Amino acid sequence: MTKHNWILGVLLLAACATPGGNQASHQGDSKPTPEEAKEFVARVNKDLKELWTREATASWVKSTYITEDTDRLAAWAREEVMAYLSRAVEESKRFDGLELDPQTARALRLLRLSLPVPAPSDPALRSELAMVESQMESLYGRGKWCGPTGEGPCRDLGELSQVLAESRDWDELLDAWVGWRTISPPMRPLYQRNVELGNLGAQEMGFSDLGELWRSGYDMDPEQLRAEVERLWEQVKPLYEDLHCYVRARLQQVYGKDRIPSDGPIPAHVLGNMWAQDWSNLYPLLEPYPGQGDLNVDAALVRQNYDAVKMTKLGEQFFLSLGFDPLPATFWTRSMLTQPRDRDVVCHASAWDITGEGDIRIKMCIRPTEEDLITIHHELGHNFYYQKYNHLPILFQAGAHDGFHEAVGDAIALSITPGYLKQVGLIADVPKDDKGLVNFQMKMALQKIAFLPFGKLIDQWRWDVFAGRIPPERYNQSWWELVEKYQGVAPPVPRSEADFDPGAKYHIPANVPYLRYFLAHILQFQFHKAMCEAAGHQGILADCSVYGSKAAGEKLQAMLALGQSRPWPDALELLTGTRTMDAGPLLEYFEPLRNWLQEQNQGQTCGW
Repeated sequence: MTKHNWILGVLLLAACATPGGNQASHQGDSKPTPEEAKEFVARVNKDLKELWTREATASWVKSTYITEDTDRLAAWAREEVMAYLSRAVEESKRFDGLELDPQTARALRLLRLSLPVPAPSDPALRSELAMVESQMESLYGRGKWCGPTGEGPCRDLGELSQVLAESRDWDELLDAWVGWRTISPPMRPLYQRNVELGNLGAQEMGFSDLGELWRSGYDMDPEQLRAEVERLWEQVKPLYEDLHCYVRARLQQVYGKDRIPSDGPIPAHVLGNMWAQDWSNLYPLLEPYPGQGDLNVDAALVRQNYDAVKMTKLGEQFFLSLGFDPLPATFWTRSMLTQPRDRDVVCHASAWDITGEGDIRIKMCIRPTEEDLITIHHELGHNFYYQKYNHLPILFQAGAHDGFHEAVGDAIALSITPGYLKQVGLIADVPKDDKGLVNFQMKMALQKIAFLPFGKLIDQWRWDVFAGRIPPERYNQSWWELVEKYQGVAPPVPRSEADFDPGAKYHIPANVPYLRYFLAHILQFQFHKAMCEAAGHQGILADCSVYGSKAAGEKLQAMLALGQSRPWPDALELLTGTRTMDAGPLLEYFEPLRNWLQEQNQGQTCGW
């Protein structure tokens, strides 16, 4: 996850000055000019670049040292930036209708889209929104399950997630799953108020609600985006259903037909992940051809004494092999790569650009696992993206759209093939037959394909919440209706409106738009295929690693350097030669596995 321009305003500390600095406001002028608009954009860019550094530092401290004081400081900073951006957006409206050069017009548009939750203009409401946001994120960061009696031992998200990853005991899994969801009911009234205040802010900016504002950031009509998401989902849905059918049948062998139905949704707590969004921890149960190729990277990382720094260095080396510049020395001294023992922190992995000109960092509690190794590549994708567009004005320092930012590191991670893993000494042998390939693709699909419906439904739920189609009294019911519809997953125990299960997922209390992750899971395969073609790869797409290919790196860097200065189809075309997002490369990548799944599912009742 990137912690940068998706929430530009939340990462900026606003000064008391107006956007126009010491110059007189032009609000009363009857004839604004294109030159004044250009000057206004230049002033805002300058202000934001200077002010962002201070607030980003405060936000970093809040995330890496959670106390009531750091909560308060972060809330104050958010309140001030909301005020600044509210004034800037309001002042920008005077340039509406002018014929502006493309760069100025784009900058003004991006300014209006810069806050995921814009504040109302009323100072009291703005202050309330800032505190609500800070409180929700801190409730999540401090969350622990101390058992039914509350007397401990207390376990945080990392420890509870480890239970879900490793245990196969039904009751133990259920305790961890239910336990984590006890942290979120206190968020429910805060989230309801967050929606009310965010909608007010969005409406003051001319949007019908917060969801329309979010959907407006993709260089297309907001309703056209809805249709585009549905088109992409329909492309990948059959592959997901094939995987779901196979996984359900295998889990039924473990837990029995009384617990895993033959034609219904899968209980959420047995899928190896707190939100059933990644099933890769089930691989030992689901391995198509046991023993065909040793893909146990976890054991190799432990055996070879890979610590957090060594794992991050390995990730950096991949980007260096493509011709990227090294990470700055400050990355290694300022990042949080391990979980401190003396304080509460937000362990959820995120990449940061503190200054907009090179102070890049990662915040992550790294463990010696393959999952974390892949996450490191993902987060470093953000960091190297930052480095490529740091030359741009601050309003253009973002991905072509937010899905691009999430896709870059994941596209690189697709090159972590068995061949690459052998090259760096993490596995002994590369599987040499189709059985080994199917094993490898199963491991990938349990992460990539299993995620797709979850990636879609989170913002679908929020869009309907923002629009009032899901009222507060149906928050939880509607959440589980969507989870069952798209994922084919159900809660293992009855849930009610006394619960607030959406809040148990970081991106809900943190107000992080989530569609980016769904789009990234489509785009990463487009990026991967384009880089493989540039690298001259011969053979099936699943076997391609672009490690060491300067030609692939050159094309990738050219796309990244555009930042958000141009519409995303321009950036996509620069790397892939096409201007349309398409799941075709994803389906091509997984074709060997899908053929195998369809053979295995013969005679099964698929669907739910």
